[in-house]
Amino acid sequence: MNKPTSSADHPELLKLENQLCFPLYAVSRMFTKAYQPFLQQMDLTYPQYLVLLLLWEHRELTVKALGDKLLLDSGTLTPLLKRMEQKQWVSRRRDPRDERSVIIGIQPAGDALQQQACRIPEHLIERLQLSVPEFEALRQQLNTLLTRLT
Repeated sequence: MNKPTSSADHPELLKLENQLCFPLYAVSRMFTKAYQPFLQQMDLTYPQYLVLLLLWEHRELTVKALGDKLLLDSGTLTPLLKRMEQKQWVSRRRDPRDERSVIIGIQPAGDALQQQACRIPEHLIERLQLSVPEFEALRQQLNTLLTRLT
């Protein structure tokens, strides 16, 4: 009968350098940090930037749809969206078909940020020193991992 493998039998499995989670965590933090100079110029936080990316594409989405796409709960999104509404980047209104649902729409001030944001991906690809095919392959691998984890 085979004994299950444990980390006690294989202590190398618990070395930081052998973990997949650590480089993903560190890269995520460093990537967000790399966005900071660009986002600060626009007075945006990274989560606000992600919301705007979706709204530039879809024009309006429910809070639930935003949360589903960004993997954020409404408790995290609601204060973020309220701040964005105060800056007149987005509007919030109840869905007339379902009063429980709130629709978030892009406003002209939010649309105006899109022009500045267009430069961000180019700067980051340049900073990463990736070719377009390398960038696409990496994005696909990360999306595959994300799909498997959700």
